[in-house]
Amino acid sequence: MTKHQPILGNKGTLFFLVIISAFPPLTTDLYLPALPQMVEILNTTQAMVNLTLSIYFVTYAIGLLFWGPLSEKFGRKPILLTGLGIYMCASVLCAFAFNVDILIGARSLQAFGGSAITVVATAIVKDMYSGREREKIMATIMSLVIIAPMVAPVIGALLLKIASWHMMFVFLASFGFVATLVALCYTETLQHRYEGSMVRSWGRLITVFKNPRFVALLAIFSLTPMALMAFLAAGSYIYINGFGLTEQQFSYAFAFNALFASFGPTIYMKVSKRVRTQSIITACYIFILLLGILTLTIGHLSPWIFAFIAAPITMAIITTRIPGTNLMLDQQEKDTGSAVAIIQFCGMMSGSLGMVLVSLRQNALIEDLGLIQIAVGLLGLIMWLLVKNRDFVTRNIISNKK
Repeated sequence: MTKHQPILGNKGTLFFLVIISAFPPLTTDLYLPALPQMVEILNTTQAMVNLTLSIYFVTYAIGLLFWGPLSEKFGRKPILLTGLGIYMCASVLCAFAFNVDILIGARSLQAFGGSAITVVATAIVKDMYSGREREKIMATIMSLVIIAPMVAPVIGALLLKIASWHMMFVFLASFGFVATLVALCYTETLQHRYEGSMVRSWGRLITVFKNPRFVALLAIFSLTPMALMAFLAAGSYIYINGFGLTEQQFSYAFAFNALFASFGPTIYMKVSKRVRTQSIITACYIFILLLGILTLTIGHLSPWIFAFIAAPITMAIITTRIPGTNLMLDQQEKDTGSAVAIIQFCGMMSGSLGMVLVSLRQNALIEDLGLIQIAVGLLGLIMWLLVKNRDFVTRNIISNKK
């Protein structure tokens, strides 16, 4: 750790980073069990309810570009607290929504606040850690954050038994309040603030985009969220409407998927001590490709077969995030907030596209999901093989191992 947190300490800092990194999966996964039910309660269509997911990711992605550069000018803490305030207010609005249009609008505002939280979380990691230590912290955070998608659907299903889907957003508002209390103990980690105007601070996004090494890696590692978000969008309908599982049974299947994925960061940190990072990333894309073929061909046979195919794919996707994000951040010595914003923006937009594509044919969700997984695995593999031995990749991997 290069910058100490006097109030939080080492353990408190890790807890703080996990809490603020957990917002995206918790916000999306908590109400997944309620999606089929919300179609009936809100007297709307499946496409409109799915829009509460896709509009969240689109607004979230745009918000990243808004907040990222501002965190370089005003500091991480002011942006974090502002985002938390917006998030809590929007969550309350979601809880009181009485039709799908209001819910969509409130979810958009919730995404705007949530994007500030996420972009600051990753920027703080870059501020405080470097090299191999950053990889270890990122792996630890990811392993712990994955608890959120494991627990969120279970909590959501339980809330559905004792209350309506509105209570899920009350829970999210409460979570935001707890995160705010912890964030107040955080000491600013940005040492040198951008001295230009607000408008010029957003112009730093263009500066980052002019870095060809960063853009090459960005194109490769922005693919995997497409497969992951496609699964999130289709999962509840596949399990509940397709296989006939209850909301509670779906939450267990989803928790199994997240549990399996939680092994990814730990496996990567252990395997990377003996196996080249380039080989691990290559293996992950091959894994996604082959398992995507299984999704397409036999994924429809039973919920158990589908679950045991989906879980390793999610693990492979999560595994690529650690070295992928680290490699991209290593390409930028400055403009961390802008770089993080672009990384997460492209990931969210790719994920939103996956959610749209998988929903095009409501009667062929599993087949479409398999096709998306195959495309992501094949295209990602080809592009990675083209750059994996380039100097800007190998140099940073070697330095990170030291």
